[in-house]
Amino acid sequence: MTGARCFSVLAAAALLAGCASVSPDGLRSDVAALTAGRTAGVPQAALPATDPAARAQAQQSINGWLAQPLTQDAAVRIALLNNPGLQARLAALGVADAERVQAITLPNPHLTLGRFTTSQEREIERTLAFGLMDLITLPWRTQHETERLQIATLQAAQDVAQLAADTRRAWLRAVAAEQVAATHDRMVEAAEVGAELARRMAQVGNWSRLQQAREQAVLHEANSQRARARLAAATAREDLNWRLGVWGAQAQYQLAAQLPPLPATALPADGIEATALRERLDVQAARRQLDTQAVRQGWSRAGAVFGDIGLAYSRNTTTERDTGSSDVKRGWEIELPLPLFDRGGAARTRAQAQVEQSAAQLQDTAVRARSEIRAAWLTYRTALDLARQQQAEVVPLRQLISDETTLRYNGMLASVWDMLAEARNSTQAVANAIEAQRDFWLAETDLQLTLTGTSPGALQGLTSGAAASSTPQGH
Repeated sequence: MTGARCFSVLAAAALLAGCASVSPDGLRSDVAALTAGRTAGVPQAALPATDPAARAQAQQSINGWLAQPLTQDAAVRIALLNNPGLQARLAALGVADAERVQAITLPNPHLTLGRFTTSQEREIERTLAFGLMDLITLPWRTQHETERLQIATLQAAQDVAQLAADTRRAWLRAVAAEQVAATHDRMVEAAEVGAELARRMAQVGNWSRLQQAREQAVLHEANSQRARARLAAATAREDLNWRLGVWGAQAQYQLAAQLPPLPATALPADGIEATALRERLDVQAARRQLDTQAVRQGWSRAGAVFGDIGLAYSRNTTTERDTGSSDVKRGWEIELPLPLFDRGGAARTRAQAQVEQSAAQLQDTAVRARSEIRAAWLTYRTALDLARQQQAEVVPLRQLISDETTLRYNGMLASVWDMLAEARNSTQAVANAIEAQRDFWLAETDLQLTLTGTSPGALQGLTSGAAASSTPQGH
């Protein structure tokens, strides 16, 4: 091969390597495509833009959403646009994209110049050297880096889906906590009436100090529960603020008045495991990881054996001082490491172990996905049944008992204390129903995330049943 043809081949390879470029939007469009339908039920949720004009427009949209009662859809949209943690994660994806381009870019050639003189002649050496191994492995490295970036994109998409689900959970908890705090206000009002009536009856001698102390204890317990409910509402709101990325004046928004109603029908369990294995982003990322290790296994062995093969073109000029005549020598040099000590055995073992590790991780991810989706659906179905029972049976039953007690009080068959106690019980039933409704929507959020997004971590428990035993009882 002539020198001109060699340079043509090297120039073509350099041109192909130079075609790689970073994504203009930091791969945000790729993440948006992956998260379509995976943002907690919010359609076409936008991600932070890199363009200053688009960012300013997004901030105007955020201010508009915060000026109205905050719905769960608006909360998710604000979080995806304004959460600093997500912005940092997407910026890290842009860094990974730049590293990909850097990794598949051929290293610069090395130019060596030398000047040597003797009493009779002067010699000038010129050497242009290339790393031939980088050129040989360029197709494999390009494929490997592309696969690695796709894995990073899938992981960033999981972060987006997780943030959307976390924001929806925070919104549900904040709205439910404010509703529950309002019910505790009504329970305190009933307890205050009972305590005041007990004080007056004890003052005129119609009640004992023991009976009055019992009503005072009921009032103190109701106040304690209200304080805890207000604290829960405040902390839930702060958790939502963090997800939204708001503070100061922006944090003075008004939440929606109540949780969304329960659905008329439940999601079916048919095919949920197959859907999870097909749609979940963490399963896709684990599958990509296995493909990446399999591709890398081939060229990593060759690289470990031969190391960095060097190719150099030299042009040396020797000039005699007396006659001024010059002699030019041209030629190629190739540098090959000899595999005397390192024959690539460790590299082969390492590559094979990495493939086996990725295969086991894929299997573990698939098994976990199957288990999580089954547990999520059972939690979802149980939470729906409990919430419906609270709304359709327990609350009406408590209201009926309260109404009947009022009728008996009007007929002088029940005391005022019976009526106040049933009023507190009825209000507590409403609080339990709100918590059951909240738990259902938390379970529904986990189900959607587990079905098409990623692992939700610890599934949300059902807590509304525990509150019923804490109702303060009076006389």
